[in-house]
Amino acid sequence: MDDRSERMTIDATRKHALLQSLRSRLRSDLEALERRQRDVQQGAVHEESRAEHAKDTRATEQSYLARGLAERVAAARRTLDAVEALEPPEFGQTDAIAVGALVVISASEAGGAEADETWLIVPGAGGLELTDGEQRVRTLTPVSPLGQALLGSTVGDVGTLRTPRGERDFEILEIA
Repeated sequence: MDDRSERMTIDATRKHALLQSLRSRLRSDLEALERRQRDVQQGAVHEESRAEHAKDTRATEQSYLARGLAERVAAARRTLDAVEALEPPEFGQTDAIAVGALVVISASEAGGAEADETWLIVPGAGGLELTDGEQRVRTLTPVSPLGQALLGSTVGDVGTLRTPRGERDFEILEIA
C-alpha cells in the first residue's frame, strides 16, 4: 500500500462539505427533472398531440413518457429526502463503517496496480462523483456490493470483492 504521508487525510469538515455538494446537486437534478415532467405532461394534453387517425399514437406515447417521468421525480424526491435527513455521525479510526462514513480504501483489481479511492456512504444517489479540491470522491450506497463489503468493517480490514471484471482486493485505510 502507498506511503500514508502522501495521502490526503479525511475529516468531518470535508465530509460535511461533500454532503452539502451532493444535496445541492440532487436538488438541481430534481428541479430539472420536474421541469421536464411538466413540459411532457403539457405536451401530452396539448391539442396538437391529439390523434389524427386510428394509428396515431403520439398522445399515448406522451402519456407513457409523462408517467415514467413522474415515477423518476418521485424516486428523486425520496433520494433527496433521505440524503437531506442524513446527519452523518463522526467516526473514529476504530469505529465500524456505517452510512454517513467517508472512507478511503486502497484497491486493486486482479493483477492490477493499487490505487486509493475515497467513498462517501449515503442512503441513496450512489455512483455520483464529487470533487473535494483535486480529490475525487464517489458516492456509494449500502446496498451496492462494495457498500455491503465495507459496512461494519474498520480501518485495517482487508477484503475481496467479486466484480464483472474479476476479483478486486481492498484495504480500508481511513474513515471519518
